[in-house]
Amino acid sequence: MTVRYDAPNLAARAGNELIRWLAEAGISLAGTRALRVRGRKTGKLRGVVINLLTVDGRDYVVSPRGNTQWARNARTAGSVEMGPRWRTRHVRISEIADDAKPQLLKRYLERWYWEVKGHVGGLTPQSTDDEIRAVAPSIPVFELLR
Repeated sequence: MTVRYDAPNLAARAGNELIRWLAEAGISLAGTRALRVRGRKTGKLRGVVINLLTVDGRDYVVSPRGNTQWARNARTAGSVEMGPRWRTRHVRISEIADDAKPQLLKRYLERWYWEVKGHVGGLTPQSTDDEIRAVAPSIPVFELLR
């Protein structure tokens, strides 16, 4: 796995916090969902907002900024909590292998490029399969298991 982390600036952190608060309240903007995962060191639940990608009836979460804290925590924990606070569901996760990511990343970019442009390792919806394959190791993708 290639280590890449595109840290958000102050404005992005503030915007993400607002959108996360809305997602925690059950208000989804363009497919956003609240995700909580236990910290590797503290054991405390940490919340982020993610875009839920559904392909062929399977749900996926993508960390477009790379190897973020939530992605590292999720990898270690093996499970996450999803949904608004009053309707939380615990979900096991499985990290997707790099060779299976291009199709998923293509779908993700087609849907949310307007939101994540500049944070996906230089990819665009027009990126070729070879370009996506080259960047895929730096973008964690997890399947939510039922």
